[in-house]
Amino acid sequence: MNPEVIEKVTHEQPPYTNAHIAAYPVEYIAGIDLYNAGEFHAAHDVWEERWMGEVGAQEKLFLQAMIQSAVAFHHLEIGRPGAAREMYQRAKEKFARLGTNIFMSLDLEDYQAQLDRALSWLLTVSDPRELTPPNFPIPKIALRPEINDYD
Repeated sequence: MNPEVIEKVTHEQPPYTNAHIAAYPVEYIAGIDLYNAGEFHAAHDVWEERWMGEVGAQEKLFLQAMIQSAVAFHHLEIGRPGAAREMYQRAKEKFARLGTNIFMSLDLEDYQAQLDRALSWLLTVSDPRELTPPNFPIPKIALRPEINDYD
């Protein structure tokens, strides 16, 4: 091998850093791990535990949107596309109400674009049970390096 040629080995970037672990609630970080592992119901449970506690209004809205986006995928897993569509639409509405592009280091524009690529097919007919679910990319949560204040 030519010594001037540098081999590139691509590794998937971790979804968060030690700074994120120190800055954000453990439930948020645990939910990211569970979600990225495809454990959508478990991610919902962990985020809901935080959501039910004493948190600020913006964080509560954000967590509810995250919970609903995870539940949308859980409903698809158990064969309930109508319920998945409802959760997808509710999550999108709550993300819009946040009025920000980044919350708790999550790029909401990117995450919502991933949700749209995965779930927009649910909106193409009046009853999504009429459709055969297509193959779609499952969103992956990866936090931006910057730590953001949150309420």
